[in-house]
Amino acid sequence: MARWENGPGVLYGADAGIPVEIAASYRARTRGLLGREGIEGALLLTPANSVHTFRMRFAIDVAYLSRDFTVLAVRTMRPGRLGLPRLRARHVLEAEAGAMARWGLHPGLRLGVGPAR
Repeated sequence: MARWENGPGVLYGADAGIPVEIAASYRARTRGLLGREGIEGALLLTPANSVHTFRMRFAIDVAYLSRDFTVLAVRTMRPGRLGLPRLRARHVLEAEAGAMARWGLHPGLRLGVGPAR
C-alpha cells in the first residue's frame, strides 16, 4: 500500500495533466474545501469513500475512485448535501462543478497521480 502525504500533485489520464492537491491526513481530509471560494484543479481525498457539502460555498463535482484509480462514479453536489458512501471507493476527487465534464472524466476511466513538477 502506498503511503500518501499532503501536498501538490498532478492527475493524469484525463484530457490533460490536472493540478491536484492531495489531502491524506485526517485533518486535511476533514477540512477539504470548507471555507474556500473555489479551487484551481482538484482535491484528492485519500483514503475516503464519501463526502458532504455542509458549510460549503459552491457546488462541486465528486468522482469516486477505486484503489487502482478507476473512476467508479461522477456526481455533482450542491452545498448542504450528504453523499452516499461508495463501498468500492478508496479515493474521492473533488473539483468545482462542471470541471470533470470539461476534463473528460467518466466511469471506467483509469487515472494516475504523480508528483507536481
